[in-house]
Amino acid sequence: MEEKRIDMRNPAEADPEEGIRCAQLCFRINHTMPYTEEYNSLVSELFMGNIGEGSRVMPPLTVVRGNCVKIGRNVVVMNGSLFMAAGGITIDDDVMVAAGAKLISNNHDLYDHSILTCKPVHLKRNCWIGAGATILPGVTVGENAVVGAGSVVTRDVEDNCVVAGNPARLIKRI
Repeated sequence: MEEKRIDMRNPAEADPEEGIRCAQLCFRINHTMPYTEEYNSLVSELFMGNIGEGSRVMPPLTVVRGNCVKIGRNVVVMNGSLFMAAGGITIDDDVMVAAGAKLISNNHDLYDHSILTCKPVHLKRNCWIGAGATILPGVTVGENAVVGAGSVVTRDVEDNCVVAGNPARLIKRI
């Protein structure tokens, strides 16, 4: 998987307008009554319409670069989630993301902190991300997989597996 690099000193790459757009929309979402037409409209605007039918994202949430997120149908993202999406985040249908989960598709270069290093995060169909879990850049979580609460996932998770721990390790196959 190829790494994308973004120089945050270059306005064309840093895209400050997208940062402002997301910060302001997250603020509005986090102060709007859920399960209302207004709330649903704000969430759709945050993800630029890339959220499938029957999906719900609960407040509070923090999303950076919502234009790089795609959410499938019947997805549930619970309260307190963080999406750092410069590398891209794709969530397939029927995924559950528990409270406080962090999906992080970008990091900073070790030698030049103004450079973001980006790799996509992909949550495949019907996986479940436990409360407080962290999914790091470049990770794909397989179909029907389960990530235990509080886990830090540093590498791909195979289909039909349970992983847990820091770093996450295989617990069992299901």
